[in-house]
Amino acid sequence: MIFLKYGLLDVQDGAFVLVDEKGVRIQIPIGGIVCLFLEPGTTITHAAVNLAADVGTLLVWVGEGGVRLYAAGQPGGARSDKLLYQAKLALDDSLRIKVVRAMYQYRFKDTPPARRSIEQLRGIEGVRVRTMYELLAQKYRVPWKKRKYDPNNWSNADPINQTLNAANHALYGICEAAILAAGYAPAIGFIHTGKPLSFVYDIADLVKFETVVPLAFQIIGSNSPNPVRDVRLKCRDSFKESKLLKTLIPTIEEILAAGEVSPPAASPVAVSIAIPNKEGIGDAGHRN
Repeated sequence: MIFLKYGLLDVQDGAFVLVDEKGVRIQIPIGGIVCLFLEPGTTITHAAVNLAADVGTLLVWVGEGGVRLYAAGQPGGARSDKLLYQAKLALDDSLRIKVVRAMYQYRFKDTPPARRSIEQLRGIEGVRVRTMYELLAQKYRVPWKKRKYDPNNWSNADPINQTLNAANHALYGICEAAILAAGYAPAIGFIHTGKPLSFVYDIADLVKFETVVPLAFQIIGSNSPNPVRDVRLKCRDSFKESKLLKTLIPTIEEILAAGEVSPPAASPVAVSIAIPNKEGIGDAGHRN
């Protein structure tokens, strides 16, 4: 996966090239590129989009450092086997609870109580999360009441809640990018459901208290004059320095593997492919 910015992405001699404002070309080998993240200041030619489709390289338009995700070349996931696998885990209650338990174990570093429903686990989560907010508020000496805001009017929230909102949305961008790059669907969640980004919220919750939430409290505690802007910049820098995107995809696979099932096989009554796709160097799951 490569982040590109401040240049024109084009094709030369069968490979991607990034051309900067001075006309300098940087060649990008296509063989090992799964995903190109196009940051602000990047434009792309039709030829580059065509080549990306042919070789199975996902194109994702993001903010700096992945703090926003604006569009993706293959929204909804490019691998039908992975989408069916994710859907199977989400639709089977016995499998879904295994995934949810794995999420709680990953997040809180201990085994959740046995024989608890998802609703009961969410109640346990709520208590722990409230405690974590209170501890961070004490650490950074930030006045704290509770996590509260109006999604239709965020400006009415107090400074720490506004800053937390901005930090969380920065995290959602890079989590959605990871989900798409791994071939899964952002909408098929396990704890969160019914939203276009349900799975994004699930994955973001796994890492938010290790990444963006402490940054928000730290910035408010430093009496920043513009905490919302500052937390976005801090998140951008933190994502790059920690290489968060590199760790998110294995985490997604680990969590889903807790369901202990393989991707479902094709139905015996399904119509087989009449005209096989041409062989290419890209991932077999991508369109061409």
